[in-house]
Amino acid sequence: MADYYEVLGVDKNAGDDEIKKAYRKMSRKYHPDLAGPEYEDKFKEVNNAYEVLSDPDKRRMYDAGVDPNAPGGGGYPGGGFSGMGDMGDIFGQFFGGAFGGGQGPTPRTQPGRDALASTTIDLKTAVFGGTAQVRINTFGLCQQCSGSGSNNGAKPVTCPQCHGQGFTQKVVRTMLGQMMTSAPCDRCEGHGDVIENPCPSCMGHGRVRTTRTVGVNIPAGIKDDARLRLSGQGEVGEGGGAAGDLYIDVRIRADKQFTRDGDDLHCWIQVPMSWAVLGHDLDIDTFDGTRTITIPEGCQQEDTVTVKGLGVTRMRQPDERGDLIAHIAVVTPTKLTDRERELMEEFAASHDGDASHVAQGSKPAAAGARKGGFFSKLKDALS
Repeated sequence: MADYYEVLGVDKNAGDDEIKKAYRKMSRKYHPDLAGPEYEDKFKEVNNAYEVLSDPDKRRMYDAGVDPNAPGGGGYPGGGFSGMGDMGDIFGQFFGGAFGGGQGPTPRTQPGRDALASTTIDLKTAVFGGTAQVRINTFGLCQQCSGSGSNNGAKPVTCPQCHGQGFTQKVVRTMLGQMMTSAPCDRCEGHGDVIENPCPSCMGHGRVRTTRTVGVNIPAGIKDDARLRLSGQGEVGEGGGAAGDLYIDVRIRADKQFTRDGDDLHCWIQVPMSWAVLGHDLDIDTFDGTRTITIPEGCQQEDTVTVKGLGVTRMRQPDERGDLIAHIAVVTPTKLTDRERELMEEFAASHDGDASHVAQGSKPAAAGARKGGFFSKLKDALS
C-alpha cells in the first residue's frame, strides 16, 4: 500500500491545512503542463494521496490499514491480497473476462485533465480586484474536425481485427498449462472501431496542442499565493471530450510604496524634525489618490498615523476595507547654520544641562512620557 503521507511529504499527524498546503506545492511541482509529460504518473500519485488524506472517512480507513482507492476497495500494508477486485483483474488477463475481468472497448471520447498556470498581479489589483490575462499551453478542440477525429466527418467503422471488442485473445503456454490471455487490440488501440480517414490536423485525436489567452477575474482582497479555479477552461479530452478545469496560482508583486499585512496597508514617510515637533499637515499617495494626513505635534520616531478604510478590500465583507497606516520617520538634521546651532545649544543648556545619565530599559518608554518631555520643551525653545 502506497504511503500517502510520504507522497505529500507530511507527518501522519498533519492537519487539514498542512495537507492542503503540501498538496498545492506538490501539484505545482509535478503538474505535466509545468514539469513535463514525464511527471504525469507522479502527478496522479499526488492527486490520489490528496483525495484520500483530505477526506476524513477515507483517511480513517487508510490509517486503519485499508486503502479506499485501491482496486476492489481496500488494501493492507505488509503485502497480501488487496481485494477481490485485483484477483478479478488477474484472472481476467488470463481467461478473457471469465472471472470478472470485464474487458471491453475503450470509448474514444475521454474527459480532459485539469490544467495549471500562474499569474503575477500588482498590489493595487489585489486591493480593488481586476482582470489578469493568462497565457496557457494545453490541448484544445480541433477546429478542423470539431473533435470527431475524422477528416470527412465519417463515423468510425468496426475494427476488422477485434470485431469491435477492443481486445484480442491468444493461447499461451504456462507452467499451469495452456491459458487464454487478452490484450488491447493493436489495430484500433482498444477502441473497437477505426477512423479510416483521420483528420490531418489532430491525427484522429480530436484535439490539438494550442496556446491561448484566458481572462481571469481577480477578486478584490485576494491573498498572495491564492489559487483560482476556472471551470471547463482546462485541457480538452481525447476525442473532443469535455475540458477539465483550469487552476490559476496568483502571486502578488512587491509594491514600492506599500506593504500589506492582512487587510491593512503600511507605508513609511520621512518628515523633518520641526514637523514632528510642531505638527504638520502633508499629502501622501494612496491607491485612492492623494490624501492629507496630520502629523501631530510632538510626534516620535516610528509613531503611526492611521487612515481608516484605505487598506485592502475584505474578501468576506467586500463593502469594507482595512486601514492605511503611515509610519513616521523623523529626520534629524546633519548640518546646521550658526543661528540654528545657537538655538539648539540654548535648548540643550535649558533642557539637558542637569542630565547625568540616560534612561535604559527593556521596553520603549511610554508614549505619554515621551511626548510631554523633550519635544514640548524644544517647541517652546524654537517659538
